[in-house]
Amino acid sequence: MSIYKEFLLLKRDFGGLIILFVMPLVLIITITLIQDSTFRTVTESKIPVVLIDNDKGEISKTVIENLNKSGQFEIITTLNGTELTETTAKEAVFKGKFQLAIIIPKNLSKDLQLKVNQNVDKIVSNFGIGDTSETKKDSLPQKIDKKEVRLYFDPATQLTFKNNVKSSIDKMISQIETKSIYATFQEQLGEGDAPIFEQESFITFKEIMPTVDNKEVLPNSVQHNVPAWTLFAIFFIIVPLSINIVKEKGQGTQIRLLTNPVPYSIVIAGKTITYLIICMIQFYLMVLVGIYLFPYLSLPVLDLDGKFFLMSVVALFSGLAAIGLGILLGTIAKTQEQSAPFGATSVVILAAIGGVWVPVFAMPKIMQAISQISPMNWGLNAFYDVLLRKADAVEILPEIFLLLLFFIITIFIAIQYDKKKRAV
Repeated sequence: MSIYKEFLLLKRDFGGLIILFVMPLVLIITITLIQDSTFRTVTESKIPVVLIDNDKGEISKTVIENLNKSGQFEIITTLNGTELTETTAKEAVFKGKFQLAIIIPKNLSKDLQLKVNQNVDKIVSNFGIGDTSETKKDSLPQKIDKKEVRLYFDPATQLTFKNNVKSSIDKMISQIETKSIYATFQEQLGEGDAPIFEQESFITFKEIMPTVDNKEVLPNSVQHNVPAWTLFAIFFIIVPLSINIVKEKGQGTQIRLLTNPVPYSIVIAGKTITYLIICMIQFYLMVLVGIYLFPYLSLPVLDLDGKFFLMSVVALFSGLAAIGLGILLGTIAKTQEQSAPFGATSVVILAAIGGVWVPVFAMPKIMQAISQISPMNWGLNAFYDVLLRKADAVEILPEIFLLLLFFIITIFIAIQYDKKKRAV
């Protein structure tokens, strides 16, 4: 009867019930579409980049060729029919018209070759191979100033993009320097035009992806977003649950319930079972959207092959943790004005520190430590363990235990607080 009573309350607030189911679906579709389209923009669309070539030499030519080969950049040299200078390029970038401007200094290729020649000549002469005449020894090498490739970024540009661009350009320049050194040594030591040095990179990098049935499993935006925002939706159950408890206290319903010859734990059990059913319906709706709707939106399909049961287990215990917090909040709060804003804010805070929005590893050290006490972090790790790390039931037991323990502790505190208030 306690469960039936909770369903009647939810039925009377049909609009709120619809929001409980529709809001998470709209949220997960919107976030996944945004993140997937952002990823495609970075990988498929070309980013306009202003390039000022003051060098007109081999280095600038190589930089331009590599930027074009990457397929990610569109090189801009003029604006409104006028050739850009460093000053106009800087102004355009700082006003947000372009993401990036690259300024290649004058005589970069020429001075680099002179510097390489000086270093190679010095090494060769020390070995007694090159010209060791007194004139050569006594002559002072020409002083060559260091060159600086200047980069101007839009102030709104993300740090990740900045670091990637700087790393790519630094790699290009380093490769050019290395090739210049090899070529100069060949002039000093080699015979003929055949290369005497191998110039291919000796060390390469290869990412090893997890495999299933000898096929690589590539994580995608859907696999990251469905668990994260499912968890967010499950914990949002705190808001209507706490509001209903406050309503019962305000309308006198709770007093009538307590006059029944049943313990208060039965009343809590009715709420727990009712809202746990809602949590699981939310989870299954998210899964259905990921499997059947996402492909029609040109998004990757959610692959739950062999993982559906464990994912359901994680959702079940995550729901228990959320319900425990909702019951505790509803028991402590005196008015709906207290429970609703606090409930919504607490969900956002738990999501933020739990890694739903920003990965935990990217947080400051102190926030990484705080994230370990967030039930959302436990649930999210359990979801990722099953979906992305191919964990089995034993491997997710620590997170399941923490979620269950959180539920037990919050319910215990709620019961003790209620007893104390009624005793007063």
